[in-house]
Amino acid sequence: MLFDPGTRNEPETVVWGPILMEGGSRAIDWQGYTGSARSQDPAPALLAATRAAPSRPNGGYSVGVSTTNQIPDALSRIIGEFSSAPKSLRLPLLLEYAGKLPALPPELEGTLERVHECQTPLFLKASLDEAGAVELAFDAPPEAPTTRGFASIVSAGLSGSSVDAALATPEDFYEQMGLSELISPLRLRGLGSIVARVKRQLREAAG
Repeated sequence: MLFDPGTRNEPETVVWGPILMEGGSRAIDWQGYTGSARSQDPAPALLAATRAAPSRPNGGYSVGVSTTNQIPDALSRIIGEFSSAPKSLRLPLLLEYAGKLPALPPELEGTLERVHECQTPLFLKASLDEAGAVELAFDAPPEAPTTRGFASIVSAGLSGSSVDAALATPEDFYEQMGLSELISPLRLRGLGSIVARVKRQLREAAG
């Protein structure tokens, strides 16, 4: 089953390729595109096979990129997961991450800061736990899966890391994930802006 991109409602360009789905049909609104697909969960067997395959050297980075050692291990693994996945499975993988974004704890409601550079509303709070490790909280509407996927990647990649490791993370790390062929540069810069806002708040928290 191929994804039907349907009608584009926004000026940004998102290039869609074949996306293998299974299960019942449903409607998906992916940042301006409305279409039908065959399942909420993208090709679980193929995604599992991709994760089981050996990752690329240097955590999935292309030859010539020297910033791998500046990235927390968890984020490096995520980069390798995307960069080693077939092009047709990268957007389903992003959708899977969108569904894994941790819910906002009730006690944090009203304390988050908006990331205005994102195309859809996204709010975040970066702080430190008692051991000095990074803690992140995000809030984004369920109808914005791209933004939720970005937030989930940052949450999974930086939460629990040291402040130094988080601050050393390049804001353009997403360039090595293979998403530029599928998502517009404007939206991808929103992912970089999330990291920039996290780093600013961490500097403030660390004093």
